[in-house]
Amino acid sequence: MSTSSPRPILVVGVGADGWDGLSGTSRTAIEQADVVFGSARQVAGVRAHCTETRTWPSPLLPNLRPMVDAYEGSRVCVLASGDPMFYGIGVSLAREFGAERLRVHPAPSSVSLACARLGWALQHTTTVSLVNSPVETLLPELADGRRMLVLSRGSGTPGKIAAVLSANGFGASKLTVLEQLGGPAERTIGGIARDSTFDGIDSLNVVALACVRDPGSARHTRIPGLADSAFGGDGQMTKQEVRALTLSALAPAPGELLWDIGGGSGTIAIEWMRTDASCRAVTFESSPNRRAQIENNALRLGVPSLSVFGEAPESFTDVTAEDGLPDAVFIGGGLTSPDMLEQCWRAVRAGGRVVANSVTAQSDSLLLSAAERFGGELRRFQIYRGEALGAFTTWRPQLPVTQWSATKPYSTKQ
Repeated sequence: MSTSSPRPILVVGVGADGWDGLSGTSRTAIEQADVVFGSARQVAGVRAHCTETRTWPSPLLPNLRPMVDAYEGSRVCVLASGDPMFYGIGVSLAREFGAERLRVHPAPSSVSLACARLGWALQHTTTVSLVNSPVETLLPELADGRRMLVLSRGSGTPGKIAAVLSANGFGASKLTVLEQLGGPAERTIGGIARDSTFDGIDSLNVVALACVRDPGSARHTRIPGLADSAFGGDGQMTKQEVRALTLSALAPAPGELLWDIGGGSGTIAIEWMRTDASCRAVTFESSPNRRAQIENNALRLGVPSLSVFGEAPESFTDVTAEDGLPDAVFIGGGLTSPDMLEQCWRAVRAGGRVVANSVTAQSDSLLLSAAERFGGELRRFQIYRGEALGAFTTWRPQLPVTQWSATKPYSTKQ
């Protein structure tokens, strides 16, 4: 007994010019639909050409699927802003219903239109979305001379961007706010970050940044090994040189997930996430005060989505299954806690990495045992820093660090 395939969902991109800017194919999709879904603004622009319209509730999820399923067997059309697959509702629809069910009719994205107005090469322009993220999310992308486009949440976003740039050594950057791109009310407003508040901006806007770093300001790159002074807190952290060596052993790749045990100031998890915008991290810290300082550091350094949990390994079960198994686990604290190494080894996915650092003889012995049991490599680092000694310079040794790193086999009984 066969069942008929569900009707396709037509997804139509609409620009700021509304109905007038739609192609003939897109207009037909809207006119022939039994129901058209969209935001209040989108629906208002096409209502005269529709049989029935429905506006999305807030929040959209988890209401998206049941609202569409209620019209099973009907011709459904969903309106999107610009290109539906560029930070748009098309991505959510593909996740919920599968790409094979969608028929997407894109319009030019706001980024394409902005680059067209500015004369910027689209393929060389970085895009950051602040629609659902704090403005600090753009901080890891800042670099002297870089061009960026920022998707705004609303009318207040340009002013917030200017304030964050000014507070983080990029006050000389030029901002160009492009409102209502592609529509009859299109307008462009420019200004320097430190001199501008951008009041009276339309809620539909994109912000173009020409980044200029202020002379003498701190230089924070995505390469691991930020200065210790970049992190606030009580000083409980993996220091700069050892941190760079540790991130090298953890070997982050785009989209991977790190579990950071004994977060301290959050240095390892934060630098992991800064290597790529898609990298994710979860950190475990028993001290409430340190959990707060981790969250503060994560926001200040542009990775506010860092998840912070309580003591390990007790809090391992608090991590949701949606995050998946960790691709790497770093043990920077709590190494001597009963069964810590074993639980971390069990938690990491096959092919994932476990890295642990030690500065005490007791912890060193655990790493030796781990190497015998699980394999991997042992290293020992001794860092010296030059410091003044009267009129001369001497070398001050830091605590020696023992490091064990291992990759979990794809087939193991351990």
